[in-house]
Amino acid sequence: GDFRTPTSGPRGEGETWGRVTMTKLAQWLWGLAILGSTWVALTTGALGLELPLSCQEVLWPLPAYLLVSAGCYALGTVGYRVATFHDCEDAARELQSQIQEARADLARRGLRF
Repeated sequence: GDFRTPTSGPRGEGETWGRVTMTKLAQWLWGLAILGSTWVALTTGALGLELPLSCQEVLWPLPAYLLVSAGCYALGTVGYRVATFHDCEDAARELQSQIQEARADLARRGLRF
């Protein structure tokens, strides 16, 4: 077979395997599909494995635990990004000067504010 190492996509949207470009959404969906099918195979006994009762008790609620963990991670990430948000004072001054220039230009053209 042709095994190639992944390279970055043309605009950084994902990994390129030969001619196929996978976006982050596609990568996440593939990962979820693999994890989900593994979970279903283990919980239904499709692989013919006899798991101990303690493993089965942990395996059944595992998707709920993962969902709660992902939600906590997302909430923590948003909170951290909000707490460490930096003001761009130079950009704000530049934008204010551009607004003043635009107002002056519009006033010269007869527009009243």
